[in-house]
Amino acid sequence: MIDLSRSALILVDIQNDFLPGGALAVPGGDSILEAVNALARRPFRAVIATQDWHPPHHCSFSSQGGPWPIHCVAGSYGADFPEALRSEPVTHIIRKGILQERDSYSGFLDNDRATSTGLDGLLRGLSIDHVVVCGLALDYCVTATALDAVGCDYKTDVVPEACRGIATDSKAILEKLEKQGVLLKNLNAF
Repeated sequence: MIDLSRSALILVDIQNDFLPGGALAVPGGDSILEAVNALARRPFRAVIATQDWHPPHHCSFSSQGGPWPIHCVAGSYGADFPEALRSEPVTHIIRKGILQERDSYSGFLDNDRATSTGLDGLLRGLSIDHVVVCGLALDYCVTATALDAVGCDYKTDVVPEACRGIATDSKAILEKLEKQGVLLKNLNAF
């Protein structure tokens, strides 16, 4: 049995700009909200939401030579969590991608692979040794967060029914996660 008193639920980038109608919408992204809210009601030690929080001229934006449309600008509606996401269980927020010259897919490290977001220190300070990861987008930020969690020696689970990717077929990315030590669990495991 999983000891949720030593576990954290990490909600990755469940923000308006990644939902249908948003600037960088993940297809069917809103379909995870019921599962995410159900997970967040479990007695985790912490429920931590990551949040893309970009300056207006962020390096990831296509207008700055990056791969993505303008999205999740700090303080904008697009950067906000959706109303349908229950915010009451969230105990901490980790903002990432906050530096203009560097992006951050992972909730743990910026893409330079050296700059910490503070998530690892927060988890260690809370005596957490197990994380459950869900959110958007499975094939980018969820995967990066889960793999960094494994790299930081956390027991790491991903709940596929509480994730959606930009790619419609998630089989290859889920296999990659399993090969790297991530366990795939269903909602009823918690």
